[in-house]
Formats: sequence, structure tokens, C-alpha cells
Amino acid sequence: MPTATTRPFDTDMILDGIRHWVEIETPTDAPDQVNELATVVADGYRGLPATIERVAGRSGCGDHIVARSSWGQEHPGILVLSHLDTVHPLRFIERLPFHVEGDSAFGPGIYDMKGGAYLAFHAFRELCAGDKHSPLGITHLYVSDEEIGSPTSRTLIEAEGRKAKYVLVTEPARDGGKIVTSRKGVARFEVFIKGVPSHAGTRPQDGSSAIRELANVIQTLEAMNDLARGVTVNVGLVRGGTKPNVIPEEAYAEVDMRVPALAGAEELVPKILGLTSKTEGVSVRVTGELNRPPYEKSNASTALFEHAKTLAAEIGFELVESYTGGGSDGNFTAPFTATLDGLGVDGQGAHTHYEQMYISSIEPRTRLLHRLYQTLR
Repeated sequence: MPTATTRPFDTDMILDGIRHWVEIETPTDAPDQVNELATVVADGYRGLPATIERVAGRSGCGDHIVARSSWGQEHPGILVLSHLDTVHPLRFIERLPFHVEGDSAFGPGIYDMKGGAYLAFHAFRELCAGDKHSPLGITHLYVSDEEIGSPTSRTLIEAEGRKAKYVLVTEPARDGGKIVTSRKGVARFEVFIKGVPSHAGTRPQDGSSAIRELANVIQTLEAMNDLARGVTVNVGLVRGGTKPNVIPEEAYAEVDMRVPALAGAEELVPKILGLTSKTEGVSVRVTGELNRPPYEKSNASTALFEHAKTLAAEIGFELVESYTGGGSDGNFTAPFTATLDGLGVDGQGAHTHYEQMYISSIEPRTRLLHRLYQTLR
């Protein structure tokens, strides 16, 4: 077993480990790059009392890594959820190289979420170096496709989540270190419209415009927005037609919907899928689904947050809960297992050209993860 280090939560040492992960670029659509980091992650468990399972990637995505403590696996334990992929394209690191300015360390994916993933790994390594194992077994799942909705890892996430007593998600903290205790559900749709083409100048009466019908559909979708309820419906991409002098035969749109509660999804998803044409001779077809269920607060997740809040106070910082419209893999586990999200590093600029983590958040948040491992029962 590894021996305890003199300074187990040394910021410089942890930051150096984060830098190593950040400098291996991992766009979701570059599975070889993701697998390179997956190998580094797996190698990090060598010499630790843990087993590694590598789940082969598919559908153009990289591998998933499942690291399990050698103890406590016979009972429900702690599942840690992290993702290795980022939204930044290859060679983005040339635009945003790892560097430090004051309290900020910059780099693609450093905030979302390589920083948090590494904190959880380091906390486990230090746990293994101590005299006692944690009361519960720990499983750390690193997935390769979270940034595109976890299409190849969702089944694995849900299976591991159902076996766990607690789920800790290392997504970045929000707005000065806030923990996430609820998230909106996310639905995505594609709208396909087929009209009848004709010459726009000489025979407009012979055509039926797909774009005009798309305008009808957009108005219907926009009317579903209800900010008071927290429901948002956004038509984020549209295209259609061929030439300005041709009545357009085809039009297409992509739609994003966010709902705070499952009841909202059950109401609106069928309505969107059931959209029909208001124009004779034009067809409307909608495909899609609820990609991530809402992560709603529960008594179990509230109790988990209160426990973490107490630990944070002992460490020396205040833990505040927050609600966000963005989805994460925690959405998949929250409906049936106590889930706490936003346990990663504090920072700002996720998915941007100035993405950064706050170096001052490294030690306290690593200590919090370590104490959660030690105290959850």
C-alpha cells in the first residue's frame, strides 16, 4: 500500500497532475486522444488497492475507465462520476496553453472537468495511503462522451448508479464554489419538413414552402417557453431551401428543451413529437427524446448536501447549494440514488477560450472529497 505523503494535499503537486491531464487534448470526437488519457488515468491506479476495468469505446467515442476499490464492493458504496472528454477541438491548446496567472490556471478542459476528475483521483490515492479504508467501497467511473450527452456511457452510468448508495459528481463548482443539488432535464429534437418546389416567379401557386411551415413550427415551439416554470425551448439551428427563386422543398431545425421537473417533460415531449403541418401538401416529422432526466432535489440528496456542508465548515469554507439549467451525468443517477454534483474545482469560462480554474480551490475541495470518502456510511 502507498505510504502517506508529508503534504497529502499539496497544491503544487496536485496542479502538476492536473496539468498532465490537460495537456493531453481529448475532444469527444477524437477517440484516440481520449484513449491516450484513459491509459494515463488507468496507470495512475498502479500500486493502489484497486481494480481497473476498461470498457471499449464504440460509435466513434473513446473508452470508459472503471476503477474500483479492492474493499467494500459487496455492498452499495460511493460512485464518483467524471468525464475525460472536452468540447475543445484538437490543437486548441495552441490557443489556450496551460499557464498560470495569479490564482488562475488556464487550459482546455481544466475547469470542465479535468481539474475535478483529478481531485477525486488524488483524494482516493491519499485515502489508500492512510491507515484505514473508507467505510464504503469507492468506484470511480471516467466516461468519454459526456459532452455529447453520454450516448455510449449512459447505460453504464445508470447501472453503476443503481448499485451505489451515494453518487459524487466532479463537474465544476458554480459561482464561487457552489455545489449543485439540482439540474434541469435536457431534451433534443430534430424537425424535418417536406414541401413542394416550384418556380417562385412564374408558378408560385404550384409550390408549398417548407420554410414557411418551419416558421409556423418555430412560433409553436417558442410559445412553449415558460420562464416562470423554468421551461425553455430554443430553436438553435435552422436551414432550408436551395435558391431564392425556388419555393423551398425542404427545411430543417434542431431544438433544445430544458425542464426543471419530470412532469414538464412528460407534458411537452409528446407535444413536440406530435407537431403537425398547418399547410396542405407539406409534411412535418419530429424526432428526439428526453436526453437527460431532470435532476430534482430529494430528501436523500438534501441529506448528502448537509453532510458535505458540515465537512466543508470543518475544513474552513462555506458550501452553498445551487441550481443550474445545464445537464450532467448526475441527471442519470439523481432519480434513484442520492447525488451531489459540482464537487470539482472552482473557476470560470467552461467551453471558452479563457477557461480557467482557481488554484486556491484545489486544497479545500480535494480535502472535501477525501472527507466524504472517509465519512459516508
